[in-house]
Formats: sequence, C-alpha cells, structure tokens
Amino acid sequence: MAYTENNVAELEVLMLYDLSNSQEGIKIHKTAEPAVIAGAKSLFEKGFITQADGGYLTNLGHEAAEHTQALFTMLNAHSDE
Repeated sequence: MAYTENNVAELEVLMLYDLSNSQEGIKIHKTAEPAVIAGAKSLFEKGFITQADGGYLTNLGHEAAEHTQALFTMLNAHSDE
C-alpha cells in the first residue's frame, strides 16, 4: 500500500497548521499549487478542516495534524547523519 498523490497533498496541508495556537487557521489561496488546493478540499470533505480553502482544524483534523507533524519530526530526526 502506498500513499496517493492526494494523500501527500493532504499531509502537506496538515503540516501548515500551527498546533500551538488553535485560534490560528490557514487560507489556501487560488494561486496555490493545484495539489495543495485539492488536498485542502479533500480534507474539508472528510471533516478535517472547517473550510474548503483551509479555515480551522476540527477535532479530527487537530488529531491528524498532531500525528502528521509528529511523524515528520521522527522521520527527519536524524536526517543530518
């Protein structure tokens, strides 16, 4: 099983959120990469974010973003070795 291009785009959107501030959302502009726009729309349709162009994380989205950002940190912890 492999990540799809859309999965990767969704993960990239989840990486944009600042988890230390739940009052801070994001805005995906019309000029963003098409994959990022599609990733945000997909996350919205799945209930992870509040708007098709970003907005705020839902409870589910916050949990997903925590896992996404933690995995990124773990995978890159020893990248300079």
